Amino acid sequence: MADTTQQNSNLKQFLASIATIRGDLSNITAPPFVLADKSTTEFPRYWISHPDLFTAPAHQPTPELRLLAVLKWFLASLRGQQYAGRQPSDGVKKPLNAFLGELFLGACSSSDEHGVGSDDECHLVSEQVSHHPPVTACYLWNERHGVRAEGYTRQEITFNGNINIQQIGHAVMHLDGFGGEDYLIPLPDVKVKGILTFGPYPELVGTYSIVSSTGYVAEVDFTGKGFLGVGGKRNAVHAAIYRQGDSKLRRKEALFTAQGTWSESFEFRDARGEVVDSYDVGAAKSADFHAPPLERQDPWESRRAWRGVIDAIHGGDMRGVAGNKSQLESAQREMRKNPATSEEAWEAVFFRREKDHPVAEKLMAVSGQKLSPQSTCGVWRYNYEKAANLERPFRGTLTPYGKQ
Repeated sequence: MADTTQQNSNLKQFLASIATIRGDLSNITAPPFVLADKSTTEFPRYWISHPDLFTAPAHQPTPELRLLAVLKWFLASLRGQQYAGRQPSDGVKKPLNAFLGELFLGACSSSDEHGVGSDDECHLVSEQVSHHPPVTACYLWNERHGVRAEGYTRQEITFNGNINIQQIGHAVMHLDGFGGEDYLIPLPDVKVKGILTFGPYPELVGTYSIVSSTGYVAEVDFTGKGFLGVGGKRNAVHAAIYRQGDSKLRRKEALFTAQGTWSESFEFRDARGEVVDSYDVGAAKSADFHAPPLERQDPWESRRAWRGVIDAIHGGDMRGVAGNKSQLESAQREMRKNPATSEEAWEAVFFRREKDHPVAEKLMAVSGQKLSPQSTCGVWRYNYEKAANLERPFRGTLTPYGKQ
């Protein structure tokens, strides 16, 4: 095991170095001991870590209750994403930087009142569709309940005492039932605080809107602790559901409100102030995520591609982490030099690049937002037709290390 004193010294040097950097830090190389054992392509799995919540909107009788269920799923998913499935007391670690073409595929299932079980799974496909800038696209679905969601994000990371992660992109959840409904899902910005005191933790920042095609909107406000930890409460969140147009004009007429912390617990109240639901994030057990065994995975699938790095992280072998990571990253750099496998010529496996997204743009207009395809190398949509006919190996004899 690496010496803790040496690790603290290296961490201080790392923090000192990033403090001098101006601009995007998304591809910065972190010391091995601060790395998580998973890549950024794996993080969308936390959207379906509670399958009963993901499918719940499909079982609500009214539009406002369906939006309430979407809001509950959204808030309940945040802790897993921000802490990568770890306990908040364990702090945060930097995920591995996904390489171009990296994939993560799998499914979650759990028994619940709506019948989500082993024969009724929530599936995920995640793909790194761009490396410069880094853009991850994902598609999640449960066929039986008619619930699906797709989205993509680019992360820009800067440092000013805190690590600031700006997310550029969007997600849309779709319900097949009720004539077809859509929900614009925000991707909140993050500040990783406590860096200089060696107690890093994530804090979501800003106000966001979950917009429904049925005429309702949920406004979500993340506050958290103030400067230097003074005032406020860590990971605090407040949300309210309104009819579209009411949120700015008659704020007292919220149909439902939510109050609490996204990393611990929160509760919902109706317009009379009575508690109608609550959720204990810490007590909720995440469903097991099932990915194919490593020997059956495609060479481009995340856990197989990063296997040497992940094994070394678990074994506390920091030299092994650095060596295996360098080998993969060097192979990727060499691959980009080949015109046939350059980033300019690269084509995604599961997603297609488009110029617009009429559904998302209509929902965005409600909250004064616009698509920004120039910032994300396009608008990334799941390619249903192509995906239906795909088989491993997805890229033939080409692997992340080059030709076999």
